[in-house]
Amino acid sequence: MNKKPVETIMGIVVVFVAAFFLFFAYRVSDLQVVKGYEVTAKFLKVGGLNVGSDVRINGIKVGTVTSQKLEKDDYIAEVKMSLAPDISLPVDSVAAIVSDGLVGDKFIKIEPGKAKDILKNGDILANTKDFKTLEDMVGEIIFMVTDNGESK
Repeated sequence: MNKKPVETIMGIVVVFVAAFFLFFAYRVSDLQVVKGYEVTAKFLKVGGLNVGSDVRINGIKVGTVTSQKLEKDDYIAEVKMSLAPDISLPVDSVAAIVSDGLVGDKFIKIEPGKAKDILKNGDILANTKDFKTLEDMVGEIIFMVTDNGESK
């Protein structure tokens, strides 16, 4: 096997370029876990929210879902999220699980409140809105149409 040194050097260059593109794609795709302070929120339905999902304010990623667990006594989903340290959320902020389009990924949307007190590491975000499935929304529309606003 008589290999030319040019082929070996080109192979090394190709490996380095591929590694650079993978690193660049990882940095640009915003897949990194946001490290900061941890906040907990409780939901009745999480609807396919995953560990690693985004936490967003006005469409901008400010955190990451770090864990989920089901409370054994009342079967409520407890979701922990890590928020960027430069984000100070008022205690009356609202967390809602929403979908990125009709069949897109789920993420937590935070609507900041107006309170003076700020959430700290380990606090519980009390105001939450559960995930609404497509079936839930269709059922509400059908109920509104058939009810005509009349109570019996």
